[in-house]
Amino acid sequence: MTNQLVLPPLYPQQRAAIYAPERYSIIEASTKSGKTMGCMVWLLHQAWTDGSPGREFWWVAPIFEQAKIAFKRIRLGLTLDGRPPAINLTARTIELPNGATLWFKSADKPDSLYGEDVYAAVIDEATRCKAESWHAVRSTLTHTRGPLRIIGNVKGRKNWVYHLARKAEAGEPDMSYHKLTAYDAADGGIIRIEEIEDAQRVLPREVFRELYLAEPSDDGGNPFGLSAIADCLAPLSSQPAVCWGVDLAKSVDYTVLIGLDAGGRVCRFERFKKPWQETLQTVRQCVGTTRTAVDSTGVGDPIVEALQRGGTGSFSGVKFTSTSKQQLMEGLAVAIQQQTIRFPDGPIRAELDAFEYAYSRVGVQYSAPNGQHDDCVMALALAVSIFPKYGVGPLVSRIAGL
Repeated sequence: MTNQLVLPPLYPQQRAAIYAPERYSIIEASTKSGKTMGCMVWLLHQAWTDGSPGREFWWVAPIFEQAKIAFKRIRLGLTLDGRPPAINLTARTIELPNGATLWFKSADKPDSLYGEDVYAAVIDEATRCKAESWHAVRSTLTHTRGPLRIIGNVKGRKNWVYHLARKAEAGEPDMSYHKLTAYDAADGGIIRIEEIEDAQRVLPREVFRELYLAEPSDDGGNPFGLSAIADCLAPLSSQPAVCWGVDLAKSVDYTVLIGLDAGGRVCRFERFKKPWQETLQTVRQCVGTTRTAVDSTGVGDPIVEALQRGGTGSFSGVKFTSTSKQQLMEGLAVAIQQQTIRFPDGPIRAELDAFEYAYSRVGVQYSAPNGQHDDCVMALALAVSIFPKYGVGPLVSRIAGL
């Protein structure tokens, strides 16, 4: 008898998130939105199609009790036409007829996760797992180049999943970002809309937004305000730019060009990695004779000089110091909180959401979280810093020398 695996259907948003073609899919999801069941289907499918004797496929949860839930649900729900799977209740493994084995692991001791070659994995309730467990699971996929699904409820901004999600949302290669809300689940027939409405009535606002809308609480580290950022979202304008901000690439960063139209809306957005000569050419072609503020810190200084020697452009260099960066960020914060600028969803919004500030003895320190980019934030701040000098918007922040 031929063995066949029978899997339940997924609703469209659920399938798009979990079966994304990228190697890594980071899914911020509502409670009871089908993220766990969907990833069970995905992991079984991976093991069934790519499995063979000795190949391992992992389900990793914060503690064993949560891993046992997934083990139990797959064990009781697995439907095969043909030879049944071999189930080991002690080791919590499920061996499929093709010889592939599903393991259900705990992330509470990350060092115990190192060593094996894993062909696909799921990290469940990831916001409740230590960052070290993600590092360990990633190491097990090195030899196999196996895919990974990272799923969980939103739990503030100060955790590794939030930061990784922002990288994926900003377009990091081989990563995809998805959000599944309670309303997506209701549309998919997973939960009743009345349950969402009841939760909204009885739960604190921030708790409801995290658990049911997959929106992180603004836990004090963002200088702009997450709700204010969301209020400034708008499609890319088709009007001409009246000013530009340019943040030049350093090391692994991107060069970003942002143009604002007369209404303060982002009308051009370019983000790329190119050799310096191509960067110079692209900047000149994009901005033309329009006034442009350019990051002249470090390697940017000779680039700005080269742009200024071009003859037709209007380029002003801005060196980033703790003082000038604070002025730039405060000006950008005012523009966002007063909704005098608009920008499209995507990399700009992702970087703004992730941006942080902290107080130190020398003043306020602004930066992207460790390992993330701030190129879009800086380019937008540079554009905003010269925007009011055209008399087309409110006074925000003026940087010396512009």
